[in-house]
Amino acid sequence: MLILLLFIFVLAAFLGVELISKVPSQLHTPLMSGSNAISGVTIVGAIVVLGSENDTITLVFGMVAVISAMINVVGGYLVTDRMLAMFKAKGGEKK
Repeated sequence: MLILLLFIFVLAAFLGVELISKVPSQLHTPLMSGSNAISGVTIVGAIVVLGSENDTITLVFGMVAVISAMINVVGGYLVTDRMLAMFKAKGGEKK
């Protein structure tokens, strides 16, 4: 079972790299911003796994999933905030 899960993880990683490398830079930030909701679901799922299992390897993978998803969510919001700041008027003047 662990081999199957590892295979799915590696396949998803390769697929993700291929998909992200094909996205034009103009679409990257809006897509990243939208993916924060998906990472939020990942965080909830990982927390559920952490609370329901006592196996050491499951706890380690669950903690790695929570940390990775939190980094993704925080980074996504920071990039989105920076993108939106580019559209604000400088010096308080209205356009």
